[in-house]
Amino acid sequence: MVDVIIIGKGPAGISASLYTVRAGLRTLVIGLDNSVLNKADRIENYYGFAEPVSGKYLLEQGEKQARRLGVKFIQSEVIALEKAEYFEVYTTQDNYSAKAVLMATGQQTKKVNIDGLEKFEGRGVSYCTTCDGFFYRGLKVGLVGFKDYAIHEVMELEPLTKDITIYTNGNELQLTDKYKFHASRFTINDKKITSVVGKEVVEGIVFEDGSVANLDGLFVAFESASSIDFARKLGVITKNNSIVVDENQSTNLKGLFAAGDCIGGFKQISTAVGQGAMAGKRIIEFVRNNS
Repeated sequence: MVDVIIIGKGPAGISASLYTVRAGLRTLVIGLDNSVLNKADRIENYYGFAEPVSGKYLLEQGEKQARRLGVKFIQSEVIALEKAEYFEVYTTQDNYSAKAVLMATGQQTKKVNIDGLEKFEGRGVSYCTTCDGFFYRGLKVGLVGFKDYAIHEVMELEPLTKDITIYTNGNELQLTDKYKFHASRFTINDKKITSVVGKEVVEGIVFEDGSVANLDGLFVAFESASSIDFARKLGVITKNNSIVVDENQSTNLKGLFAAGDCIGGFKQISTAVGQGAMAGKRIIEFVRNNS
């Protein structure tokens, strides 16, 4: 058990960690080195640097600063976030508990290129097994994905229906040993999908080779989980694919905060750092008032 877990190693998450750790809170940052900032070769509009610097340099320096102050880091992918008495954060290797959580994973930009997917959202296409799995009890469903996150989601559907197929959409499965074991009990289809079809609701999917699979519902857990995915499962308010927060970076779920690109708005390093600082301050107050 720690006081706060920060999901994401970008400017917002690291900024928040500087405040929480200096306030004496046990702070754990979990994430991968996949920030879009790593791809920025020249940054000229961030305060304090007379010459351009790379995004990679800024990230490395921020992490070094946080480590020096005592922030703990875990290099791992977060695949699920749940809330009971405390928050439970699930990674591909282990589980961690915290009194408060900050979501700072950036905004999901990669889309699955399948015709009809958006058309049938809410009419047979779902991005949340927790929210919508109940409606497919005993029915034939599919799930698009090929990483640990996809297997975790399929396992949530398993108590509701046994007729489940995982569609990798032409990708090879990329699983850790733990999830390779779980995946072995499901049907895997690696064909490339061209479209989702149906009249009023989803009726099936069409593959590149012209074959068709009939389905009652299709879930999407492609690539890695994002802050929006976590928010949907927890009933957190979202708008236009962004998480809604108040002026203190608090969501509508007590103890859960969000900062950076995942809340939309002006997507700049300076904005993310400021939001992280505000979130850090509010997390300190929350943990102290609820301990």
